[in-house]
Amino acid sequence: MSILDRFKLDGKTALVTGGGQGIGRGLALALAQAGADVAIMDLNEETANKVAQEIKEIGRRSLVYIGDVTVSKDCNNAVEMIINKWGKLDIAINNAGIGNWFDAENYPEEEWQKVIEVNLKGVFLCAQAEARVMIPKKCGKIINIASMSGHIVNKPQNQTAYNASKAGVIHLTRSLAAEWAKYGIRVNSISPGYIRTPLIDSEPVKKMVPEWLKMIPLGRLGEISDLQGIAVYLASEASDYMTGADIIIDGGYTVW
Repeated sequence: MSILDRFKLDGKTALVTGGGQGIGRGLALALAQAGADVAIMDLNEETANKVAQEIKEIGRRSLVYIGDVTVSKDCNNAVEMIINKWGKLDIAINNAGIGNWFDAENYPEEEWQKVIEVNLKGVFLCAQAEARVMIPKKCGKIINIASMSGHIVNKPQNQTAYNASKAGVIHLTRSLAAEWAKYGIRVNSISPGYIRTPLIDSEPVKKMVPEWLKMIPLGRLGEISDLQGIAVYLASEASDYMTGADIIIDGGYTVW
């Protein structure tokens, strides 16, 4: 087998949560371009269906499950749908996430809880559902989307819940990797830096971009395409000896 063949995902099936837009959409399309059939789990039916259609235009099969990653029944049902339709689940990217900004001393409890529920609990519930069907076949690739915010404290925005949740995702990934290695399941995470998505052009985010750029050695925002290659690598046979790792893709932000 050639080295390029090891990156191919032909015959594989995948689930991407939060796959209806932004980074999730980009990663779903990357898996499809590498040969995988890809199911989308999202809250937004319209955008999820659009991405599913894009996947089909690539020549791959796609499914859509409209559900909430904070609800274990939804996570289980999404996986069950894939098993019923395709017979197996090989790859999962747990990408769904949210964020908000508040000064810590005035952080509303309900807003804090909302971020932790989606970003940390949601990743765990999805990974749990995914692993249950991967364990019997003794293989699988789970990729959790964390953030450079799990390693550093961003500025000037105050986002303690987001930072804490993403640090939790990184250590959750290590913990699951250690537990599930005996089943042949590899669990890794990706920690993006500032990535250009529609959110970047919104207020008040837009006005912070010039300050962020000063702190990025490569001098630019990341593009969704900058994350696609590593996602395919972690989903493929090329990464079979890698588990429990977190890969930071931030243009060098965390080295300063």
